[in-house]
Amino acid sequence: IMVTLLFASLKTSADSWNKGEAKIVEVNEKAVVYQFFKRHLPAVQPVWDDFSDDERQFSFQGTANTLQFVSLFPASTERKGLQIFEIEFDAADKAITVRVKPFLKGLEDELEQVEPVILLEKVKHFKINYFAISGRDDGQWHNSWEDKDSLPALIKVNIELLNQSYWPEMIFAFKLTGNAE
Repeated sequence: IMVTLLFASLKTSADSWNKGEAKIVEVNEKAVVYQFFKRHLPAVQPVWDDFSDDERQFSFQGTANTLQFVSLFPASTERKGLQIFEIEFDAADKAITVRVKPFLKGLEDELEQVEPVILLEKVKHFKINYFAISGRDDGQWHNSWEDKDSLPALIKVNIELLNQSYWPEMIFAFKLTGNAE
């Protein structure tokens, strides 16, 4: 009887340990994604792509499932200067990916093909909304921010995981706002 009780309590302890480890991994994963958005979104630079062969385009472009913006890496990183961040949700792979490449013309040639990095896996739903505070769209959330010449006032990121675990809505304000003339 004692051996049975001992093994039952060991199994219960091992199960609790495994559940605790899984919860820690989940919380850390959410913290990494939150910190990525918190570090890079508020530091978005409202710049124009004036050196491209294509038509001149404002650097901040977004849809409900994709986002492109220019921001700085921290000074401690290997890459210096402005970088283009491209965030995309791939519904087939159920993953959010990030691609980072230099903003300035000529530097992208040094990095042949920039491979996307998986920011988060097992994603059921990913949606970005943009809040306008100027013009005729004053005070409204939008599903896209394309072909505009200014930054939105706020950006809202909603993520839903396949395992239905709670993920809080993330809203970020930009340090720089207004027109990027």
